[in-house]
Amino acid sequence: MKILAVMGSYRKGKTIDTLIDKAIEGAKANNDTVEVEKISLIDQNIEFCRGCMTCFRDDPSKEMAKCAITDDMNTLNPKILEADGYIFGTPVFMAHETAIMKRFLERLCYVFAKPAPKRTKLVIPKDCPMPRSNRKKKAIIITSSGIIKPRWKKFCDDATPLIKQTIKDSLNAKVVGTMYAGAIMKLGVDKYCNKAYELGKQLTS
Repeated sequence: MKILAVMGSYRKGKTIDTLIDKAIEGAKANNDTVEVEKISLIDQNIEFCRGCMTCFRDDPSKEMAKCAITDDMNTLNPKILEADGYIFGTPVFMAHETAIMKRFLERLCYVFAKPAPKRTKLVIPKDCPMPRSNRKKKAIIITSSGIIKPRWKKFCDDATPLIKQTIKDSLNAKVVGTMYAGAIMKLGVDKYCNKAYELGKQLTS
């Protein structure tokens, strides 16, 4: 099983980076043949989507549509395609994922999705994204906040539902578990490490 871990924090070695590493440990604990590659988006040259519709208009029979932009997504897209599972991690800023995570999600959307046809058995409005591939995948999502406590998650975490819907529509990935590490400035990251580990095990169970 190949897993791609996507780290959307601006800071390495901090909360999200640490929790993703714990999730990776858990994922490997279930099966020592699991292959994991971790990418830090802050290290990647990923330009803004231009809305040029090149991917949207590409042949819907392709597993991966063409993108008009030449940058590090050219290297990342094949890794995204080959992965069987995903770990997405991002701090929550102003109730949303980081800008680099949002940029990444925008760029992968119609590269891995195709516009829904006019007539479909699925309840998807015409031209909205639906997966190009029938290959089912799994994912987990980890978010964190330095200030907001876990009990207030539903009021301040719009990142998790956005990632969940995007990867469902584009990557045909089902989210099998999520976690929100809240009030890190007060509680610290160690409180959440075991949960991240168990979440990783859930991904490969």
